[in-house]
Amino acid sequence: MLGRTGSGLYWMFRYLERSENTARLVEAGLRIALTRSADATSEWESVVKTAGQLDSFHETHSTIDASSAVDFLLRDLSNPSSVRSVIDSARSSARQVRTALTREVWEATNSAWMALNDALERPVMDRDLPSTLELIRHESAIVRGALHGTMMRNDLYNFARLGTFVERADSTARILDVKYWVLLPSPTHVGSWLDNAQWETILRSVSGERAYRWVHPGPIHPRGIAEFLILDRQMPRSLAYSFSKIDDNLRLLAGTYTQRHDCHDRAHDLLMKVSNCTIDAIMAGGLHEFLDSCIAQTAALGAQIELDYRFHE
Repeated sequence: MLGRTGSGLYWMFRYLERSENTARLVEAGLRIALTRSADATSEWESVVKTAGQLDSFHETHSTIDASSAVDFLLRDLSNPSSVRSVIDSARSSARQVRTALTREVWEATNSAWMALNDALERPVMDRDLPSTLELIRHESAIVRGALHGTMMRNDLYNFARLGTFVERADSTARILDVKYWVLLPSPTHVGSWLDNAQWETILRSVSGERAYRWVHPGPIHPRGIAEFLILDRQMPRSLAYSFSKIDDNLRLLAGTYTQRHDCHDRAHDLLMKVSNCTIDAIMAGGLHEFLDSCIAQTAALGAQIELDYRFHE
């Protein structure tokens, strides 16, 4: 396969996953802000920072609040990672690899682009924000369903899935890490109802509350949530699940092209990172430090995939 075809598929599905994950991050910020009776500025700053876009935000905004943060993350075309920007980039990538897609995948992508551009053409009112975030998640899911239901399980499919899971691993680490960016009013609230409510919000933001209760009946505990979203290989948005799928898809590509690259070793190292540790060890070493390391290693893996499969040639 030409590198630009693999690149188009990889980035098309990274962008689609990013649109959904940005909506999930905004929802986490919204729910966490609602648990605070005082000014929620720090919550929205933490959300933008966790998205990796705080410096870009301050290039055009002097102060941060709910309205400006939501608009920047969802609508601002000057922000290349806003939902409106990435859905446009996903459609552009899909057009470049149109002949590699089934009709259903192309039509679902085009429909998502039209629906989200219409929904985000104007500033999102507070009362409409939950339904808009649901729409973003819904449109991404439809494209993903079309991929699963109609695409051959060949190298095309593997590049698409790589894009999905590299982006998802990064997002899950960031959503978990949002809990560690000044979300609590003070250290005295650790372990309080407020702390637990915010942890439960993180769980809800990845659609994992019901699944968590199946695995962990009884009260919700922060340690259990962290373990579930990092180490549980049955949870489709956990780091362990995402890293296992990246490893699987790269292994299949190695078989297709009868060649291994550095990215295969990086992917395996990431999988071993979460396979050979416990939540106690992660907590002892610092959850934020562990997540920060995962984010950095996932970014390095993504760059290595692009290099090894010659995306820019």
